[in-house]
Amino acid sequence: QVQLVESGGGLVQAGGSLRLSCAASGRTLGPMGWFRQAPGKEREFVAAVSWNLRITNYADAVKGRFTISRDIRANTMALQMNTLEPEDTAVYFCAADSNSRRITPSPVPALYDYWGQGTQVTVSS
Repeated sequence: QVQLVESGGGLVQAGGSLRLSCAASGRTLGPMGWFRQAPGKEREFVAAVSWNLRITNYADAVKGRFTISRDIRANTMALQMNTLEPEDTAVYFCAADSNSRRITPSPVPALYDYWGQGTQVTVSS
């Protein structure tokens, strides 16, 4: 069983930066990713990284502004968010895929087996 705990959310002005962290307990052998959900909207993909760290995948809305990273030894993942926009306001979730054979990290939430409780990110204009 894998447990995920996010941290690092908060309130920031537009143009600012935040760094989210995800600490995992248990073995995370497949891809890991970040998703977000704004009020009244469906959960959407943000970024993901493969187990071997060689492949990253980003939503178009965050490309060039967000950077995902993962520390296999520490069993952690991070999301550096720069040039934040009010549209980035959402609850951000860390997720882990238990399929060790999936090399390419997927943007599909249903393929992730474990989820954190979420951390709120609010960007003011």
